[in-house]
Amino acid sequence: MGSIDLNREWLAAEFVNQEMATRHRGLEPEFDFYDAIATGNLEAVKENCKKKMFVDMNGVGKLSRDPLRNMKYHFVVTAAMIVRYCVHNGMTQEKAYSLSDFYILKADETMGIEELNRIHDEMCIDICSQMKEIRKQQILSKPIVLCIDYIYSHIHYRITIEELAEHLDISTSYLSRLFKKEMGIHVSEYINELKIEQAKNMLQYSDLKIIDIANYLSYSSQSHFIQVFQKITGLTPHKFRQKNFRNTWNKMPVPGESVSNE
Repeated sequence: MGSIDLNREWLAAEFVNQEMATRHRGLEPEFDFYDAIATGNLEAVKENCKKKMFVDMNGVGKLSRDPLRNMKYHFVVTAAMIVRYCVHNGMTQEKAYSLSDFYILKADETMGIEELNRIHDEMCIDICSQMKEIRKQQILSKPIVLCIDYIYSHIHYRITIEELAEHLDISTSYLSRLFKKEMGIHVSEYINELKIEQAKNMLQYSDLKIIDIANYLSYSSQSHFIQVFQKITGLTPHKFRQKNFRNTWNKMPVPGESVSNE
């Protein structure tokens, strides 16, 4: 019965939006902004901040009826997108997610829209400045960029170096040497670190069972997932969830299953 009521409410909201000619902004300017941050284009980022684009709510989704909470939710979306763009462009995952967590916590503590906008601008300029320095030091070759892109888009599957080499049409030995040279770690280590970053987010922001997370990320077993997780983070998934779970975030239990940490 609840789903029927939600469908009716959605149809009513859609009708109102159509009657009021409500339209969302195009995605290209938003993607261009993320790309400017990730490529260290400081001038473009500062120009965008001067225009106060973040506080302009015209054409953006309404995520809360409370104006400040609505903007905080949009801040989280922005931070999450920036992280992904920056990791793709050479920032280490741990640093990117640490920066994101730091600024999201700062945003969560704000009491006004102007203060939130200031933190948004500081975040974007700070991360863009760091990306500018990273790109001075590191230029990735085309095979490694394509390799990383493939890993990101297939992270919930089991990925082998043979599969990656076939996708890039190069030998496994060459890919292994090139990846280690440019990224500083082996391909398998990179894949596991990325999977564990995904797992940390799922443990922190959802009620998904640990076995479901292990299956989603294509680990051979729950015990193997726990072993890899503990090796990388120093904690078991259960301990990590106990320490980091944020009750203020929406929970996402698996449909038809009771909530459980294990």
